[in-house]
Amino acid sequence: MNEIWIYSLLSVLVVSFISFTGALILVFKNKKVHKFLLFMVSFAAGAMLGDVFVHMLPELVEEGHMTFFASVNVLIGILVFFVLEKIVHWRHCHLAASEDHIHPLAFMNLVGDATHNFIDGVLIAASFLLDFQVGVATTIAVILHEIPQEMGDFGVLLHSGMKVKKALFYNFLTALMAIFGAAIVLVANGVLDIEGIIIPITMGGFLYIANADLIPELHKETRVSQSFLQLLGFILGVGVMFSLLLLE
Repeated sequence: MNEIWIYSLLSVLVVSFISFTGALILVFKNKKVHKFLLFMVSFAAGAMLGDVFVHMLPELVEEGHMTFFASVNVLIGILVFFVLEKIVHWRHCHLAASEDHIHPLAFMNLVGDATHNFIDGVLIAASFLLDFQVGVATTIAVILHEIPQEMGDFGVLLHSGMKVKKALFYNFLTALMAIFGAAIVLVANGVLDIEGIIIPITMGGFLYIANADLIPELHKETRVSQSFLQLLGFILGVGVMFSLLLLE
């Protein structure tokens, strides 16, 4: 059990530091950032779907936990992430951003990001409680998804009027919510139904993010060269999940 605590907390700590990747948009040119993000989005989509169908689903079936109740919780997971995304995108402000006036968009983004990171921590810890291999796979899938997301969040904060250092600081603070999410799951282990509720909800969340957020974003780019790069990234993401089977 102590090992699960170590693996879970180290994983969410690594995920938290991913928040600093947002600063990459200040270093590279827009075209290079765009290409990098498209590749990472396709990589993340493949990894998330691979985690669901290569690790989580087989594990639940093998353990006899893929029941009607679990299927309902997959749908609940999709609904939860749909609502979460709506909260993140809910904003309304007509004043121009400045150092004296930071758009409410920035605060809404931070609240939504904090909630999302808290859930990431819950998912990672629950995955390690289910199986070490599933935990590693989920951590990798979350990291791949967090890189483009954190770059986007950082851009939103800058656009809303925040200075660079302040944006990095607040982005990192929200990222640390993952640690609280993981800690709650680890402390409540034995009370929570990991196999029947948390993991199916994780599956629903990953299915929603990959199919409703990531893949539609990829379809906005129609050039053959970029489409091929996206396909390569997607296949590599799935391939990483298959390669983790070697950990058994």
